[in-house]
Amino acid sequence: MDEGGHIANAARAAREQELLRRYHVGGDMRARDQLAEEMLPLARALAGRYAGRGEPLDDLVQVACVGIMKAIDGFDLSREVRFSSYATPTVLGEIKRHFRDKTWSVRVPRGLQELQLVVAKKRDELTNELGRSPTVQELADAVDAPFEEVLATIQSAGARRTRSLDEPTGEDVTLADSLGGKDVELERAEMRVLLDDAMEVLSERDREVLRLRFEADMTQTEIAQRVGVSQMQVSRIIRQSVNKMRLDIERAKADRAA
Repeated sequence: MDEGGHIANAARAAREQELLRRYHVGGDMRARDQLAEEMLPLARALAGRYAGRGEPLDDLVQVACVGIMKAIDGFDLSREVRFSSYATPTVLGEIKRHFRDKTWSVRVPRGLQELQLVVAKKRDELTNELGRSPTVQELADAVDAPFEEVLATIQSAGARRTRSLDEPTGEDVTLADSLGGKDVELERAEMRVLLDDAMEVLSERDREVLRLRFEADMTQTEIAQRVGVSQMQVSRIIRQSVNKMRLDIERAKADRAA
């Protein structure tokens, strides 16, 4: 991160803390609303990770906003953690709860209604034969229908009832496995937040050394010449800085889990 980005990040973190202090200490509801508004980009980003799973994106954003408000209300000013880091798991939990509790109600096309009956009967037969729930592909082969149509049939059937998280959706796979699973991009976004916070524990010189090494892709010898220290010192700075950041990230994760 360049110096400008670091300063902007620090300024945002300071503003978050100030708004939280005004709300929790002074009871300033306007500060609460202002912080919630400023956290809308985070809410939209997290909601966007769950787009295309049967719920309108606007609805998911609203659910994410509820999570933001809960995070604001539950934040402990004594904890040394940035609010966005604290709010992320709260918002994700709210979205997952929405999917878990939501009962979908949609109009199913007649063609799918007829296929539903065939698939339901065949699924019961295969379950008895196999001793487990059949996969979508096994069902498609059994009823001689395209995989996509059988999948749509199963999804539309589930849309008319509250679905159990233990419901099988494939061999050794349940609905719970498909909701809120690991999202690589989301994990990267969360890690970037943690890294931004962890950079605060380093001196300006150490941050510059890391930037030159990992952003500018300079060698340790080139960095030594730029910074004015020995190559051995650069190696030690990188090693110690990474250890400091790792410890800070582990502490932040422990705080969030507490």
